[in-house]
Amino acid sequence: MAKIFMREEYLNKIRGFYDSDIIKVVTGIRRCGKSCFLLSVMEDLKANGVSEKNIININLDKRGFKKIKTADKLEEVIDSYITDGEKKYVFIDEIQNVKNFEEVINGYREDGHSVFITGSNSYLLSGELVTKLTGRYIEIEMYTLTFYEYLEMKKFLCKEVSQNIVEEFTTYIRDGGFPKSLEFDSVDDRNLYVQSVITQIFEKDISRNKRIRNRAAFEKIQTFIINNFGSTISVSNIVEYLAKENIAVKENTVHKYIEMLESAKIIYKCPRFDTKSKKALKTEQKYYLADLSIYYSMNVDGRINYGPVLENILFCYLKSKGYKLSVGKIGNLECDFIVRQNVDDYFYIQVAMTIAEQSTEEREYRPFTKIRDNFPKYLFTTDTLLQKRDGILHMNMIDFIKENKTL
Repeated sequence: MAKIFMREEYLNKIRGFYDSDIIKVVTGIRRCGKSCFLLSVMEDLKANGVSEKNIININLDKRGFKKIKTADKLEEVIDSYITDGEKKYVFIDEIQNVKNFEEVINGYREDGHSVFITGSNSYLLSGELVTKLTGRYIEIEMYTLTFYEYLEMKKFLCKEVSQNIVEEFTTYIRDGGFPKSLEFDSVDDRNLYVQSVITQIFEKDISRNKRIRNRAAFEKIQTFIINNFGSTISVSNIVEYLAKENIAVKENTVHKYIEMLESAKIIYKCPRFDTKSKKALKTEQKYYLADLSIYYSMNVDGRINYGPVLENILFCYLKSKGYKLSVGKIGNLECDFIVRQNVDDYFYIQVAMTIAEQSTEEREYRPFTKIRDNFPKYLFTTDTLLQKRDGILHMNMIDFIKENKTL
């Protein structure tokens, strides 16, 4: 077997459940590395003394397993590997290929075996799975490579890493963090690969969904959301935009199509939160992309709008660390992110490319002056000269992520 890039961030999240009878469900946008992650878990188990004969690996998209379409057939194949009374570690990739698989995998869980599954997000996160396996599974959500992982994987693949870290960061912004794309040296090849990933997501995770009755409207909504990542968006705005394009849709249809994009993990909602009332605001939302290469592969204009781009990178980075994020409404002002770690741990974050201009500095610090509690406040920029002001932590975002830091 070829050497595998071990994503320690996720291994650390799942190690405590290796021997648990709770089913481990790995989700994430297509091609973010879920299948390789399962292989890395198998390697980790073997490194910790688990015999290879006790590891069952079934990839339902690969030759030899593609014909497994029913629960009975899946059970028959798994049973063929269980020839003794020892505990088995059962890995099943693309589990949605098997109809009514839930009872089968739950049976092996009840027998004391450890089960790991991946598959289509739109199915795994559906109400059916939740209903049938409530309280019997945990979700490990994977993201595309963070900038830290991106640099580490380039080294792993023996690819040249620029000594100019800002130049490398700019390349990361445009190329994104789909692991497979790092294997291609040409920018055009990397863009073509990402385009193929988006096509696969649409064809396999979305278009088969019978709830899409107006494909033209769905594609327009998808493009609108992707092109306006990091901006405040309301459903009524989208309905008006579609009307100008001579496409008539109802608001509930727009809601439904946005939820499909979320289920496919193409976008992530960052809800708006009123710091005064402590309530979520539902009329307007912000959405960030699972990977910035989605935007750049779909648009001819390759210019970088650093405001939303830097927000998107920090949003995904902190999400990969397990933080919960929302946008903070503070009176008439807005704080880019309110970050929660535990129930009572808050962090306030502003993001800007630079505060070299006095007017920009004042604008970015202004929301902090309206916050009355004493939770930590961070200003993330790409400035190399950092300042101290009012106890607010001014951080270089590139260095923060490159060094794999936490708040």
